[in-house]
Amino acid sequence: MPQAHRTAVNHRVTSTAKSLPQPPANIKPASPAPRPKTEINLVFKKGEKVVYPAHGVAVIEDIQVRVISGTERRFYMLKILGAEKTTIMIPTENVEAVGLRRVIGKDMVEKIYKILKQRRVEADTQTWNRRYREYTEKIKTGSPLEIATVLRDLLVLKGDKELSFGERKMLDTARSLLVKELSIAKANSEEKILEELKAIFA
Repeated sequence: MPQAHRTAVNHRVTSTAKSLPQPPANIKPASPAPRPKTEINLVFKKGEKVVYPAHGVAVIEDIQVRVISGTERRFYMLKILGAEKTTIMIPTENVEAVGLRRVIGKDMVEKIYKILKQRRVEADTQTWNRRYREYTEKIKTGSPLEIATVLRDLLVLKGDKELSFGERKMLDTARSLLVKELSIAKANSEEKILEELKAIFA
């Protein structure tokens, strides 16, 4: 291309660029639209051990997406330890509402043993039916401290009198829930935890 022609082309391009309207100095250019999120931050991961109130320790076997009433939802698929044939579906957005939580840490383990070793338990003058309802509510909370309180009270009561069928069943439930979680939290066998409990209440 001749030099004169190249100069003419460059002049036209420069003139066109200068003729474009420029935004006012006080107006910033719009930020680019955010990219759509391809991943959803989930509270728990596949394979993690969690505690489901009133059911005990479970393993998240899978995280599945299902369409319910035309809406896509994600679910944690839980397998309760000790009841391998039982699978529970928990919507990922309902974790807080149902009380799903992680297994306790060492600090909570110490608090549990402190409760179990406490012997200044006030005498309970309630009828068994009323006490049963109270204990049931405590277990439903999923709080390891509440469950420890129920276990302690029933074991103390057992030392004073023979427990009824309902009391024995409640005792077994509280003990099973607590032993499984303590076993995982302390990385000990359930047999070892049971021995510790027997020593405390010997």
